[in-house]
Amino acid sequence: MTFLVFDSGIGGLGVVAEIRFLAPDLRMDYLADDGFFPYGEKADDVLVQRILEVVGAGIAVTRPAAVVVACNTASTIALGALRAAYDVPFVGCVPPIKPAAAASVSGHIGLLATPATIRRPYLQDLVEKFAGGCEVHSLGTPVLADLAERKFWGEGVDLAGLRAAVAPLFERAETIDAVALGCTHYTFLAPELTALWPAKKWFDPAGAVARQAVRVAGGGSPGGGRFFVTGSARNRASVARRIEGFGFTAMERLGVPAA
Repeated sequence: MTFLVFDSGIGGLGVVAEIRFLAPDLRMDYLADDGFFPYGEKADDVLVQRILEVVGAGIAVTRPAAVVVACNTASTIALGALRAAYDVPFVGCVPPIKPAAAASVSGHIGLLATPATIRRPYLQDLVEKFAGGCEVHSLGTPVLADLAERKFWGEGVDLAGLRAAVAPLFERAETIDAVALGCTHYTFLAPELTALWPAKKWFDPAGAVARQAVRVAGGGSPGGGRFFVTGSARNRASVARRIEGFGFTAMERLGVPAA
């Protein structure tokens, strides 16, 4: 069985790492729509059309047994359309509201996500279903995904910028004691977030998505896989160095238009 893991950029690699840990023999291909990154500020109808196009192209090339949509924005806006368009199982990704609410002692939890995820009714449904006894304080910021991308590609994290982007969440409610990371990119900023706010509990969506993917797989073929991008700006040698730790050896460009 081969999985296709899809994200707007490198955020889904946190999910890949968790899947590799749980099921080392599960083969995965990865598709990063870096030619259209970031997703968080784009119009809903434009995003749905783009996601359908890119995931469809990925399915045609990789012939996966299932697709992991390792992107909160894509999952909340396009998962239904993807399932209607393509006859393969899809595993989506949602903000970890449920574990954050369960862990909170104060009854005040935070949610960091892209503005696109924050404004969707899907999020409110999650809150009502899993955090009815808590007050949820949401902050939509376009900054963190870019900081995560920069860190992944070898740049240092601007800690002052990270603090400035996240601090308004705690200014709204100092009693927040658990925070759900509503974007898979934020996985790569978890060490810095924990260092800046060590008293808070931080909840990453990658583990839950990986466990569901492994349940869907039920087994696998030898690991490895291909790493596809839709853009072309990155140096191929640099990409190879960064992705080899996730089980991918080379970058290939998927034939869809970049932004």
